[in-house]
Amino acid sequence: MITPEPDIADSAALSAENAETARLVREEIARRRISRQALADMARISLSTLEKALAGKRPFTLATLLRIEEALGVTLRPADPVAPAPAGRDVAPDDLGAYAHSAVAWLEGCYLTLRPSFGTPGGLFAYLTTIRWDAAGACLAFAESGRSDGRFEQTGRVSMPNLSGHIYLVTNEQGQYRLAILSRPTIDGALFGILTTLEVGKGSQLVPAAAPIALRKLAEGEDPALGLVMPDMPHFALYRDMLGRAVEDDFARLHAPPLPAI
Repeated sequence: MITPEPDIADSAALSAENAETARLVREEIARRRISRQALADMARISLSTLEKALAGKRPFTLATLLRIEEALGVTLRPADPVAPAPAGRDVAPDDLGAYAHSAVAWLEGCYLTLRPSFGTPGGLFAYLTTIRWDAAGACLAFAESGRSDGRFEQTGRVSMPNLSGHIYLVTNEQGQYRLAILSRPTIDGALFGILTTLEVGKGSQLVPAAAPIALRKLAEGEDPALGLVMPDMPHFALYRDMLGRAVEDDFARLHAPPLPAI
C-alpha cells in the first residue's frame, strides 16, 4: 500500500509543536531536579522513548504525553490562544458520533478503572484510564496507565453516538479490536459497562473474553490503590461493590445460557 506524503505545512506545524513540548518537558525536569530516567520510571515509559522524543527523533505520542503529564501533574501540550482553531477540528468524525468538544468536555479526566482479574480467580484488576481531547485526531482519546502488566496498556479513541447514548472506548491495532461499552455517568460520576477483549489461553492462543467494567473519575490529587486486588486487601470490598454495580444495576448483561444436552 502506498502511503501518501504528508503536507509540508502540517509536518512543520507538528515538528514545531513537538519541539515546544520537548522544551516544556526539559524545563520540568530541570525545575524538579530529577533525572530523565526518574521521569521515565514515573511515567512508566522507556528511557529510550523519552530520549528520542526530547531529541526530536520521534514525536510524542498521545499515550506517552498523557503518562508524562500524569507523572508531573501538569499540562504540557502547547496551546495557541491567538490562532483560531481550524474549521471543524472541534467536532469528531461522523464514525465516532460527530460530537463537539465543548459538548463532551465533562468526560475528560483520569478514572479509576476496575474489572475482574483474568489470571487470578477471585481477584480484581485496578488501573487508570485517562480521557482527553486529541486535537490532531479531533476526538476524545483514551490511554491506560498504572497496569501491573504495562505491556498490555491500551490506547484508542472514544465514540459517542446519539443513537445508543453509550460511550465506546475503541482500540484498533492493525485491525485487531478491543472494545469497552460504557453507560453515561451516574449521579456520582461513575461509568459502568462491559469489556470485550482477547485473553491469553493455552500456549500462545488468544481467546475472546468479556467482563464487567467500572470507571470512576478521580478527584485532584487522589491516589487510589492499583494493580491486582485480592480479598484480603482492605480496599477489596469497596472495589468489589463498585464493580458489582455494573451487572446488579443492569448497566451490562452477561448471558451464558446452558447448552442443550446431546
